[in-house]
Formats: sequence, structure tokens, C-alpha cells
Amino acid sequence: MPTIEQARSWYPENDPVHGFDHVLRVYRMAERLAEVEDAEIEIVRAAALLHDAQPEESGRREHHQTSANFARQILDAEKWKEQDILAVEHCVRAHRFRDQRESPATLEAQILFDADKLDAIGAIGVARAIAYAAMDRNPAFAAPSQNFIQFGRTEPGERYSAYHEYLFKLSKLKNRLYTRSARAIAEQRHHFLVEFFDQLLAESEADR
Repeated sequence: MPTIEQARSWYPENDPVHGFDHVLRVYRMAERLAEVEDAEIEIVRAAALLHDAQPEESGRREHHQTSANFARQILDAEKWKEQDILAVEHCVRAHRFRDQRESPATLEAQILFDADKLDAIGAIGVARAIAYAAMDRNPAFAAPSQNFIQFGRTEPGERYSAYHEYLFKLSKLKNRLYTRSARAIAEQRHHFLVEFFDQLLAESEADR
């Protein structure tokens, strides 16, 4: 079984969004959900530790594929059974919100998906969204175009702010969760998320 200390070396120290602190929160939440939902805990733990590992520069768009390949390398070296490696690979490949080609088909994959998405809402989710925008040199708020509001596509020159990410993804996560236990946890976090971005919108538009 990969250890927490081993996993620490797979993640950059200076990533405030997908760094090891995110991975550790997902790991702890996934453990919590797995216990309640009666999932295979070792599959869940390994998948949580490996889900964002990118030993090669693949970019965020395909990181789930790269991380699944890396998971196989790690678990092969530990002599895991093939069926268990396949289970972890599926969890990792199926955890990405923006790629629906492979949906979480097992309880363990659903738990990883839910744990990862719970870390994207609530206070931590707000902080991560703003940090991600800042890393791309985008603001916390920019007025979205009608094209973005209707179709989720930015206009030429439109900046993709944290508020854009809230509209496109974060506001929808509560209804995308699979497990009952995750949905219960999401209620308060979603409420905080909505209140924050509603307030951000109100304050940003007050000066217009």
C-alpha cells in the first residue's frame, strides 16, 4: 500500500490548488466516506493518494490519464493483484469533472469522485478557486459574457475568473455527487459557496 509519506514526493510543494495538502484532504475524506459506505478501503486509499500524481508534465486536461498510468507503475512495483490495479486505475481516470468519457462505475470510484469534489466547495473550495485564477493571472471576479452564461464558452478576450469557474463547475458539484454521505456533507459547503459568490457578485457590481 502506498504510504502518505511516499505520496508526498509525487506532488509539487508550491501548488496551492492541486498540491499535497489537497491530496491529503481528499484522502481523509475518502476514508471517511468509505467507512460509511462500506467500500474497499485499500482501493480508496491508494486511489486518493495517486489521483493527481503527475510525474510527467501532462497538463490539467489529461492529468487523470497520466495519474492512472503512474498508479499502475506504483502498484505493479508493490505486486498488487491485477484486478486491484484495474480498480484503482478506474477510480483515478473517472474522477475528473470535465471529462465524462469514463464515469465512476464502482463504489470506490464514486467515493474518490465525491471526496475530490467536496474539496472544491465550501471555504476551501472558494480559496482554491481564487488561487487557481490567480495562478493563471485571472481575477477573482470578471463579468461573464452572455455566451458564457448560456453555453459555458468565453468570448475572445474574456478573462476566466474564479466567478466563471463557480458558474461553470462549482455551483453544479452538489448535484453531481454519488454517495448519500457525501451529499449530506455537501449541503452546508454548497450553501457557503453560493453565499460567497453571490456576495462577490454584489460587491463587484456595486461600483459599476
